Amino acid sequence: TRVRGWFLLDSYLPTFFLTGAYLLCIWLGNKFMKNRPPFSLRAHLIVYNLGITLLSLYMLIELILATWEGGYNLQCQNLHSAGEADIRVAKVLWWYYFSKVIEFMDTIFFVLRKKTSQITFLHVYHHATMFNIWWCVLNWIPCGQSFFGPTLNSFIHVLMYSYYGLSVIPSMRKYLWWKKYLTQAQLIQFLLTIVHTLSAAVKPCGFPFGCLMFQSSYMATLVILFINFYIKTYQRAPSRTASKETPVTTENKNGFHKNYFAAANGFLNNKKVQ
Repeated sequence: TRVRGWFLLDSYLPTFFLTGAYLLCIWLGNKFMKNRPPFSLRAHLIVYNLGITLLSLYMLIELILATWEGGYNLQCQNLHSAGEADIRVAKVLWWYYFSKVIEFMDTIFFVLRKKTSQITFLHVYHHATMFNIWWCVLNWIPCGQSFFGPTLNSFIHVLMYSYYGLSVIPSMRKYLWWKKYLTQAQLIQFLLTIVHTLSAAVKPCGFPFGCLMFQSSYMATLVILFINFYIKTYQRAPSRTASKETPVTTENKNGFHKNYFAAANGFLNNKKVQ
């Protein structure tokens, strides 16, 4: 009842159809681009990444301030005890939900730049499911324990989309040495979210148990997929030939292997690919 009348939340149909449109755009877009040259989109990518970075920074700051104001319990926080602070958190989480439809553009940039190898199951799975899951979160559990994951994710997105934006600028690429650490931060984010979610199951405070189990299970799928990606990207021993050559680092876009969903903008600095 606290989110009744909020944009896109009263009915699931808009979220469902937007997700369907996203999947349809991928299919039709690849067909449309098949015999056409790729778009550059450098200016669009800079503006897009800057916009997502600023939105993520706003959500990070606002979530910290709102939960501090409401005296949120880090171990377990219910849905009703913080009063107006709960509404403030819910308003930020609506932006978090809406940001997931904005991030569909990550894939559209892949399509327009003909980076079809980047449009993997992992990439589409993450983008499509997050938008739908957060519609449910906003309707039933829009505050309380739900605050933690978006707070961490907003921080990671500030770093991640900053990296994406800088990687579009040729003169900045030599300074982007921290991609592996960004990858590690992503994995730590998933693990901390699972621990935080399960802490409310071990010592409950009234937050719905079923929601805790679902969130933990979903995050576990991301951990499994991400560990698989990390091993493939960083743990493989380099071949003798590869060790003698200058590594082509940008195939791991912004620190994310091409089989990882978080590689978002379709920008690769790989001359062999161009």
